[in-house]
Amino acid sequence: MRRSLFTEDHETFRAMIRDFIAKEVAPVCHEWERDGHPPRDFYRRLGELGVLGIQVPEEYGGAGETSFTYSLVIDEELAHAGATFGNAAVHTGLILPYLLKYGTEEQKKRWLPGFVTGDIMTAIAMTEPGTGSDLAGITTTAGLSEDGTHYVLNGAKTFISGGALADLVLVVCRTSPPDEQDRRAGLTILCVDAAAEGFAVGRKLEKIGLKSSDTVELSFTDVKVPVENLLGEEGRAFEYLTHNLAKERMTIASSSCAMAAGALKFTVDYVRERKVFGRPVASFQNTKFVLAECATEVEAAQIMVDRAVELLDAGELTVADAAKVKLFTTETASRVIDKCLQLHGGYGYMMEYPIAQLYTAIRVARIYGGTSEVMKTIIAKSVGL
Repeated sequence: MRRSLFTEDHETFRAMIRDFIAKEVAPVCHEWERDGHPPRDFYRRLGELGVLGIQVPEEYGGAGETSFTYSLVIDEELAHAGATFGNAAVHTGLILPYLLKYGTEEQKKRWLPGFVTGDIMTAIAMTEPGTGSDLAGITTTAGLSEDGTHYVLNGAKTFISGGALADLVLVVCRTSPPDEQDRRAGLTILCVDAAAEGFAVGRKLEKIGLKSSDTVELSFTDVKVPVENLLGEEGRAFEYLTHNLAKERMTIASSSCAMAAGALKFTVDYVRERKVFGRPVASFQNTKFVLAECATEVEAAQIMVDRAVELLDAGELTVADAAKVKLFTTETASRVIDKCLQLHGGYGYMMEYPIAQLYTAIRVARIYGGTSEVMKTIIAKSVGL
């Protein structure tokens, strides 16, 4: 079905991104998978292209675009090439909304120009060992110094995407004990300089997929954080975190849909070329029926994503809407990619084929940003259950 989201400007941007991926990303992606992340200078290259600053206001060096559609273009082109930008999506899709909405003017002037150029890469540290999705159980603490000039941060975090190369980490910590009536009270976001004494990057976690996206453990031992690095107000972190959930889940939904579309493309190409019993795999009725099902599911997911993007740009995407689109797209993409791998036969299990990389990458989409079970709970509440 014809899509109406994109303008001529989007297609010009798409051509630039496609050419860049073909020349500078696809040929070396396997090296990033081996190393666990792209070279640090790659993010500066993204900055030169303007990729990191698309949604940053012009006064801080960005392009000032407010639409999510440019992120959608990037997701689609990466998936169709079987490539990745490392943790650039975390930087632009997850961190930027916090800085724009809750940062002071001084903080924006201090951090956003470097954010745009890739000289300052960011990450967010929420999850802790043993707490998982229970943010109210956070035990990392920060106490104000006697002279009131800085916080002293102590604790540990895990599953931190982009943490290995980050220069600035948004750390969710407890600045006061939880209220008996509200366990979520007392949480605060501090922007921590990765060069600070006592800040340590621990074990690099070995994942089954998304290997070029570094995921690490972090620890903080008496880290001094200037009070000027407090993001927003003390004690309101939980409110801030939930405010950005819709966009975070849209980021996951759009990339999942793009991966499913990429898997379909790779598989159609593969079954046309691969022969069994003297015939192309594409000539068998089962192949045609399976891919017809996949094409229909991908189309349905794409329509849902496109509509959700329109709502997001208009400021009308609700938490329940975002939960629905994340649930549907991630579950659909998982089914589609699994069927596509099956049509590759034994070769689909080999990591040299893009379908294998998509298969391992898509699995986490049903976990991070809120599990499928959490999405169902949110949706059930929205219908009065």
